[in-house]
Amino acid sequence: MSFYSDTIAVCRMIKIEHSVFALPFAFTGAFLAVGVGPAWHAPSWRVLLPLTIAMVAVRSFAMGYNRLVDRDIDAMNPRTLKRPLITGELSVAFTKRFLFACAVVFTAACAAMNATCFLLAPVALAWSAFYSHTKRFSSLCHYVLGSVLGLAPVAGWLAVSPQHLGYPAVLLFVGVTMWVAGFDILYSCQDVECDKRLGLHSLPADQGVSRALFTASLTHACAALLFPMAGLAAGQGIVALFVSVVIGGVLVWEHKLISPDDLSRINMAFFTLNGVISVGVFLGAWADLFLGSPWMVAL
Repeated sequence: MSFYSDTIAVCRMIKIEHSVFALPFAFTGAFLAVGVGPAWHAPSWRVLLPLTIAMVAVRSFAMGYNRLVDRDIDAMNPRTLKRPLITGELSVAFTKRFLFACAVVFTAACAAMNATCFLLAPVALAWSAFYSHTKRFSSLCHYVLGSVLGLAPVAGWLAVSPQHLGYPAVLLFVGVTMWVAGFDILYSCQDVECDKRLGLHSLPADQGVSRALFTASLTHACAALLFPMAGLAAGQGIVALFVSVVIGGVLVWEHKLISPDDLSRINMAFFTLNGVISVGVFLGAWADLFLGSPWMVAL
């Protein structure tokens, strides 16, 4: 295979476009860690650049690991038969080398931020790999996945303030965990029959689609409350609060798109609307911080 086709296959394997889910929350954590008020300034590129590299690398590691350990499952699921490890576009040996490279890049990026991030790098890698095994024994796998992405704002905060993890970062961790778990429950509704046949656990497979959708709605309700709570804990104002209300509305709309009898719009709810939510949280936080910055105050 050519370098170009290999690259395309890798991007398909890790779904590189889904980086939009985690990166904005990492930036939100970093921006809030600077502190609200006239003294606020954007974090240095010396923090944001390695943070960006670290987030892309660890997410690529997590997705690649998931595809590697799930290749037997993916080969028996009609929805996943075209994944590169199943079609043979990528080999197991290549994927293992890719995972090693991602782990090295992630660890190096963490070291470039500060000692705290470097020391916690192995924990983040281990936890991101652990998720892929949970559906074999627990229907709480959705919340474990959520906690993996929930580490994004924590990572952003620690990149700026390694000696102190503030309440806003903790609230964002729980909020992102609930948000991701909710939409992963929705997404897993597509695989109910396959999960049952293979003895895998998910809320739709274990409890039925109707109850799983209800649980997802409650989970997203928690997320809708936690996002503004994080902003208030950080001392943010009306702009961030307004954006949080809008995000709550988007979450309601997401659930209006899906019903037990019609799952055809899951992909729209999964990628389009959730991409809007993650970017929206960051833009709301940034706008609120920017409006209180020295440059704007001077105006």
